Amino acid sequence: MLREVQLDINGEPRRVRVDDTASLLDVLRNHLELKAARYGCGAGQCGTCAVIVDGEERASCQLEVGNLEGRRITTLEGIGTPDRPHPLQTAFIDLQAGQCGYCLAGILVGAKALLDRNPDPNRAEIAEALSWHLCRCAVHNRIMAAVALAAKRIREGGPS
Repeated sequence: MLREVQLDINGEPRRVRVDDTASLLDVLRNHLELKAARYGCGAGQCGTCAVIVDGEERASCQLEVGNLEGRRITTLEGIGTPDRPHPLQTAFIDLQAGQCGYCLAGILVGAKALLDRNPDPNRAEIAEALSWHLCRCAVHNRIMAAVALAAKRIREGGPS
C-alpha cells in the first residue's frame, strides 16, 4: 500500500510516496535521485549499497523504508562535496584507491562509519570493518592505505 514516508537523508527531511516495504536502495535511486548507493547482490552481502543509519553501516537493499522514519540516513552524497571533499575522498584520490569504482561508494560509506566510531583504527580494524565489501579490482591494499591516511589527516586536523 502506498503511503507518504518521511525520511532524514543526509541531514535533510525528504518525503516520498511509496510502498513502505520498498527497499531504501530503490527509494534512494529511483525516487530521490541519489545514485551513489548501487545495486550489487540484492542480498546485503556485497556492500555496494551501503549507507549509514544512525551511525551504523547497513545494506540499503535490505532495509524497508517504512521502518526508517525518524532515523538518520547518510549516503555518500552526504559525505563531503566537490568544493569540500571529506578526507576519505581525497585520500582515495591521492592513493588512487580504486579502479572501476563500482564498489567505492559503499566502501567509502563503510570507512566513514568506521572512522566516526574509531578515529585511529589499525590495519586489522580497517580490514574487519570493510570485510563484507566486495571489490573485484584487487585494490584492497590501496583502499586500506587510503582509510589509514584519511584517519591520520582527520586526527591531525590537516587539509582534507
